[in-house]
Formats: sequence, structure tokens, C-alpha cells
Amino acid sequence: MCSTAEEVVRVQGLHKRFGKQIVLAGVDLTVSKGEKVVLIGPSGTGKSTLLRCIDLIEHADSGFVYIDGVLANVKKRRGNYVHRKMGETVAVRKRMGMVFQQFNLFPHMTVLKNIIEAPIRVNRENRRSAVSRAKDLLAQIGLEDKATSYPSELSGGQQQRVAIIRALAMNPELMLFDEVTSALDPQLVQSVLDLMLDLGTRGMTMMIVTHELGFAREIADRIVFMAEGVVVEDAPPQVIFSAPSEERTRLFLSSLLTGGGNAGNGQDKE
Repeated sequence: MCSTAEEVVRVQGLHKRFGKQIVLAGVDLTVSKGEKVVLIGPSGTGKSTLLRCIDLIEHADSGFVYIDGVLANVKKRRGNYVHRKMGETVAVRKRMGMVFQQFNLFPHMTVLKNIIEAPIRVNRENRRSAVSRAKDLLAQIGLEDKATSYPSELSGGQQQRVAIIRALAMNPELMLFDEVTSALDPQLVQSVLDLMLDLGTRGMTMMIVTHELGFAREIADRIVFMAEGVVVEDAPPQVIFSAPSEERTRLFLSSLLTGGGNAGNGQDKE
């Protein structure tokens, strides 16, 4: 069990491989209520896979994921740990909202219907209440006039902001962001980052995979640098960016500053 009531996430000894490729090689990590934790590192280091394991849409090969002190990914049966079935994880997953690189909006539904679909179907929320809150959320991001539009009629930045508030419509206590600006044109990135910054100031617990290091410095309480499937360094942004203790962290950041490396853009399992 989690040792502290304030811990929203605890990951212990998480391992995951895809075929012969080891993606997570024993990750230990905790996130407390209200924290903004940013994951950085080269492509292929398991950052996105870690988020997917926490959100329980990916099965870890071994290790434990606790959400609010509850062992969420596995259960004990006849002395062995087995994966929980999807139906057993619904209650836990409702506490989390995940936003991906791709917007994943339903193309055949209007913006409003995209937002109210899960609250009505999963949370059994009254339709009038769901619609009212969806309109309030759209107004907060300046897209109230797009309620009857379809995703194809929106810009990429608008679609991604809708994807974020669709997740927020479920009233999650934890938001997971996986490179949410990587598929956007540069001029559309800031509007999405501004929305995330606003969420942070409101106290939302957040885990963010990003290659936007300026944004990471601004929003993060902690920066977690991952390499080769493990957590190499976990420290406040002022430490990571000014005086990292690990050589691999220094080399990674130096490669970005000189333009000689990548910032971890792309799917981790590739």
C-alpha cells in the first residue's frame, strides 16, 4: 500500500518489454496530490509506456501500480499476482484522465457530444448536467462557439484543447499528458500549453511527457529524467536544468541545447 495518504500514484519495480525490446527495466516513482511531474528523456526510454501502464491501458510484465493507495494493476490469486481484467479497473481509471499525442476525438460526433459521451455513459451523469458542464469547460478555453462543430472543422490546437477538457469532464484527480503538443504545428502549441499551465495553477495532479523543456521548467515541481527504461534522476527543475547530478542527464540536456539530439518526441516503444 502507499505509505502516505497524499500519494496519488506509486509505481514499484515496473518492467515492460515489447518482444525482445526492454522498455521499462524496473521503474520506481511516486506522485503526490497536487504535484506536477514532468518526464523527459530520449525517445525509446519508456516515458509513454509508463503513463500507459499507470492508466492501466497497458499491462506491465511485472511490478505494481498503486492509485490512491489501491493496488490497481494486479491482484493476488492462489498466491500469485495476475492482471486485473478491464472491468475490474473501471473505478480506478475513472479517477484518471489521459490525453495522447493524437487527439482521438470521435470524428462522427460534435465537440459537445465528444465531451458529454463518457460522463453520461460511464459516470451515469444526468444529460442536462453533463451538457451544462461541457459548455462551461468550452467557455473556459474560448471555444463555446464550437460546440456544434465536428473535429474536422477545428484546428489541431483546438482539437487538442477539446481532448483535454473531454478528459476533465470526468472530474479526474490525476491527469496524464503524453506529448500532447508533438503533433501540432508550432504556432498552435502555446494555446495547449497555456491550458495545461492553468490546470497546474488550479492544483491538478499531473504527469506530463514532453519535449518542451521551457514549458517543463515553468510547470514542473519535479523533473524525472529517464533513460534505457529506468529513472536516472528525479529532482526539482532548478536542479535538473542547472546542476544535474547524473552524467546522462547532463549529456541529454547538452545535446538538446546544441541541436545534436532529440527531445524524446515519438512513441516510446519504437
